[in-house]
Amino acid sequence: MTYGTHTGTSGGWRETATRYALLPLRVFLGVTFVYAGLDKLTDSAFLKDSGAGSIGDMMRAVRDSAAIPAMVDMALDAPVAFGYAIAFGELAVGLGILVGLLSRLAALGGALISLSLWLTVSWASDPYYYGNDLVYLMAWLPLVLAGAPVFSLDALLRARRRERLALR
Repeated sequence: MTYGTHTGTSGGWRETATRYALLPLRVFLGVTFVYAGLDKLTDSAFLKDSGAGSIGDMMRAVRDSAAIPAMVDMALDAPVAFGYAIAFGELAVGLGILVGLLSRLAALGGALISLSLWLTVSWASDPYYYGNDLVYLMAWLPLVLAGAPVFSLDALLRARRRERLALR
């Protein structure tokens, strides 16, 4: 029982490389989002309404340059709660994609976080490729489409389902 890590066929190195192609991206995005979430949760300045380094001051600073200022206004209604939501969202997305549990949903969450940050915080980056949120958004899309086919709880659960169906 290999849980999606090997099909047992001898397809050669190209097939093997294709099967594992998204693994480095999964690890990078997972570690990065876990780190980002933990960094926010442990930063005493970030989770405050105002002050240097606070989520509130950051949101007020980008409001007028955001693509959709109304998104920033929603966050400014409760900046500390929004900061916690972003931090816990990043943590959940990162852990989900690392262990490969509900990986497409986790990747969609990562893409939505990246999209919201691109439309608000990094929208004013000029030229556009200086802002990293658009790159993160694009990096999440292959994982939204393909999920985590190897070394994942999704693959383990899928293999167990197939075994159960085969025994019937």
